[in-house]
Amino acid sequence: MIGATALRALVLTAAFFAALSPATCLGENSNRLPAKATKELPPQLLSLLRQKKMPKYSPILVRVFKQEAELEVWKQDTTGLFKILKVYPICRWSGDLGPKLKEGDRQAPEGFYTITPELMNPNSDYHLAINVGFPNSFDKANNRDGSLLMIHGDCSSSGCYAMTDEQISEIYSLARDSFLGGRPSFQVQAYPFRLTPANLAQHRNSPNLSFWKMLKVGNDHFETTHLEPKVDVCNRRYVFDAQAPPNSPYPLVFSPTDKCPAFVVDSKIARRALEKQRTDELEFARLLNDNVPAAPIYSGLDGGMNEAFLAKYLVRVTLAKVMPYASYLPQLPPIPWVTNDGSLTSRWFGTSFSKPIACDLARSSFLSTVVEGDDGC
Repeated sequence: MIGATALRALVLTAAFFAALSPATCLGENSNRLPAKATKELPPQLLSLLRQKKMPKYSPILVRVFKQEAELEVWKQDTTGLFKILKVYPICRWSGDLGPKLKEGDRQAPEGFYTITPELMNPNSDYHLAINVGFPNSFDKANNRDGSLLMIHGDCSSSGCYAMTDEQISEIYSLARDSFLGGRPSFQVQAYPFRLTPANLAQHRNSPNLSFWKMLKVGNDHFETTHLEPKVDVCNRRYVFDAQAPPNSPYPLVFSPTDKCPAFVVDSKIARRALEKQRTDELEFARLLNDNVPAAPIYSGLDGGMNEAFLAKYLVRVTLAKVMPYASYLPQLPPIPWVTNDGSLTSRWFGTSFSKPIACDLARSSFLSTVVEGDDGC
């Protein structure tokens, strides 16, 4: 009889073989998975999983921050919540702060991306690679184009998030094991920087500010619940953790370019995110009042590198000049930081959060208690 682990390995191998045809992103296809794609996690990382009570095959979630040049891997522990497993310094990313807009702009993407097994490239020329899936439905709805945007090895980037080979080996194996556990996908959240009031205030003059504030809603959902936010797109915008209104006779259907349908957000998620948003708004307003220095809209530099690699890869520190990013950046309709009732979040969550909700770690419990809100569109 085949053991459970061996059976999972066979299933994964079959899945990779089935998916190799579309995974031609950075390397040539082959008929066999290379050893680097089936390599076991290092003993130190396996020990860390045990210490943090994270099952080897539990789901993962990845967060990327350009300005800090850091990639976080979060993993679901035995409570069912995502907790931070490891922070990897990014060896190289390219472009400027801001989303990718068009093929050849060298921009590393920003947004919410869903990674499925066919986006894993075991035969990459850059050791191993994970295609982030750009353009997603939001990118397409906003006429953004490009292809082959990766998290990969070799510390060399042209629109990608480049790690060292050792780092991508661990990240790739963690993603592979998440699929082995039965999870059909995992989420990548790519940000320009940690979306703190201080960073947003520093970049208050950027034409990307409304886009970043929209990303912050999903960021706040995750940071306040430690649950993967459900992501939809409508009216050319991201929508997070949307549910059909109570007693709605119609299923909730989103079209990326059409007006958003009426939806609600579970009151437990909304309340926690609202509290964080209000606190952050107050801090943001204080920083503006103090007239903290603003960062330049355009850096003129092609990406960055975590300081941990500066000495090792000194020759790669010289950054090429890129065209002024703001010169071809289309404007999204502005999102006001503060609405008439004093909170941006009322547009997305509604204003009634008085109903007490019992704490339940299971995602399914969120369906039982909802709060009515605007469609936000």
